[in-house]
Amino acid sequence: MNMPLDLAPAETAREAAAVARLYGEPMLELPKDLYIPPHALEVFLEAFEGPLDLLLYLIRKSNIDILDIPMAPLTVQYLEYVEAMRASNLELAADYLLMAAMLLEIKSRMLLPRPPREAEGEEGDPRAELVRRLLEYEQMKQAAARLDAMPRVARDFEWVSVFVAEKVVERLPDVTLHDLQHAWLKIMKKARLNQHHRIQREELSVREHMTEILRKLSDGAFVVFDSLFDPKLGPAGLVVSFLAMLELVKEKLVQVTQNDAFAPIYVKLADASTEHA
Repeated sequence: MNMPLDLAPAETAREAAAVARLYGEPMLELPKDLYIPPHALEVFLEAFEGPLDLLLYLIRKSNIDILDIPMAPLTVQYLEYVEAMRASNLELAADYLLMAAMLLEIKSRMLLPRPPREAEGEEGDPRAELVRRLLEYEQMKQAAARLDAMPRVARDFEWVSVFVAEKVVERLPDVTLHDLQHAWLKIMKKARLNQHHRIQREELSVREHMTEILRKLSDGAFVVFDSLFDPKLGPAGLVVSFLAMLELVKEKLVQVTQNDAFAPIYVKLADASTEHA
């Protein structure tokens, strides 16, 4: 049996306690000279976000089961709200009129007797689609309320930025003995690069080296060419010794010979006959 949509006794008592009072006396009727603006109901009507919101409000207010909606009393109350909306704002009532038509259709289908095939359960409850939409809407509304209850920037709190000046003391690395040694070697290397090249003048005589070579060949035997030069004399001394050898060959005072190609070179004093020739 469907529950009536009338208010419960407790709710009726609460409404009686909430009656407006003027100077302590209950005001049961509105004054005849009270002026009500034409759009006064817009504040109440716009509190609902749509026809489903209004239906859900009526169902929860009457504390009835959403899965077993009494369509007749619900439709009556809904039409009363829609009629008030039409008198106030026709554009706002368009969506609500569409829902009113749907409620009337469901109400008429429930009042009409069902054919035998429909009685067997081939066709479902006419309220099923409406119940499904109401349950989905209620879930979305509850989810939106939970999201709205979460803290929000610029509504519940503000971001605060705090600048904290920190002075960081830089820790210098320790200097070891190896670091000092490396720095000193670097300085010395730079000093060598900037050092001037000094040239000293050395007196070298070709005649003296010619005399020294002739002294080594004085016994008349063949002497290896390389043994006539002393590496201790340095590059400059060796150059002068070589020039002395060439001068002796030019004056035919020494004889230079070789047994085979690429063989060691030998030097000896020239014979008197060879010198005159």
